[in-house]
Amino acid sequence: MAHLVSNIPFFKVWVRREFTANFQRYHGEFLHGMAVAVTSMPGRSLSFQIIFTGYEEDENVHGGAMWARMPITALVGDTPFDEWAEPMPNYLAQPWDCSSHNHSVFVIERAHSTPWIAKVDDQFYPAKYYFTVDYTDNEVADDPAQHKQSHVLELLDADKWTGNIVALPNNRVRVTNPAWFVTGEGAPDFVPSQWVYNSEIKHEYIMDNQRVFNNLYSEEK
Repeated sequence: MAHLVSNIPFFKVWVRREFTANFQRYHGEFLHGMAVAVTSMPGRSLSFQIIFTGYEEDENVHGGAMWARMPITALVGDTPFDEWAEPMPNYLAQPWDCSSHNHSVFVIERAHSTPWIAKVDDQFYPAKYYFTVDYTDNEVADDPAQHKQSHVLELLDADKWTGNIVALPNNRVRVTNPAWFVTGEGAPDFVPSQWVYNSEIKHEYIMDNQRVFNNLYSEEK
């Protein structure tokens, strides 16, 4: 279980350059880099450790320079596209803030290479999946009714948002793969769970020694 920062499967990005100048200049310009780690802080959007490559420059000034905690809204994917993506507000790029410092980063291997569908601002767009962040050790993160994962994706063919990096929960994404299943249509008939499942909270079980210690070494009757 990581606290604050985790390594991630790195991916190439373009960074909105105004984020590197306190928004005082360079609006509409981009620097090329690699996202190599992710930071989770409660009440904030995901942010990333960036290693700049200097790829965009005639004279390489930024290659090898690093920036910590670059917010997700600063990032555009390295997939070729006709126009630069418009900046997204935080509430669209990551509708739910990180809920804890303590988190895990993992890749859903079975869904890694498949197309995803992302719902952004009431519209559905194809997306490329990178990895998932899950949170714990916080009353919100560990509440079954409030728990949210963050699936980190690059939006594809998403009109003005094409190329933006987003982090969306389960109820705003759908995995597709015609070789495995038929993609559903419409809203899934789900209701968030209000329950925590465990064994040792049951009084009648804990007080029954015959059941608690009914293992391979117990005597048969």
